[in-house]
Amino acid sequence: MKDEALFTAVPNLPELMETADHIDIKTISGDVSMRQFIAEMLSYYPDWIKFLYRIRWFFVRLLGMKQEGIPQNMVMQPENVSFVPGDPAAFFKVQMAEEDRYWFVAETESHLTAHLGVIMEPGHDENRFHVLTLVHYHRWTGPVYFNVIRPFHHIVVRQMMKAGVKRQLRLQKA
Repeated sequence: MKDEALFTAVPNLPELMETADHIDIKTISGDVSMRQFIAEMLSYYPDWIKFLYRIRWFFVRLLGMKQEGIPQNMVMQPENVSFVPGDPAAFFKVQMAEEDRYWFVAETESHLTAHLGVIMEPGHDENRFHVLTLVHYHRWTGPVYFNVIRPFHHIVVRQMMKAGVKRQLRLQKA
């Protein structure tokens, strides 16, 4: 693991990681705040991701599951990023968060629970953001589903992270 102390400083994270069926950690640096990073990351929703959701709609039906429509475009502003457990964040719910340190959300479906987390390491010129994906399977469809989407997951998360560190014109005008 990259920096053990960084991850053990987040409450409940060691237990979540210990019981996870899949763990993915990606890191990126940028001269944005944690709120800006999260807002831009969650606002990233190009047409190719919408297309993947349409394919997912058919795939989950093959596994006997349902998808409640295709997520709509959502532009999140940094000031609207919640750090309050239980609050919504896109199609997730905030699980645990501390301003400028960590932010974890989760979504539970019948086949799995997916946790998305951001841990920030403050820097002098740039902040370093560790983005974690933790997956807990509930039924046999969990690993089948996730292993099919896993290659796309890596691409989507990486692109979301890149969007997170870019200062958008709408943020620069503020």
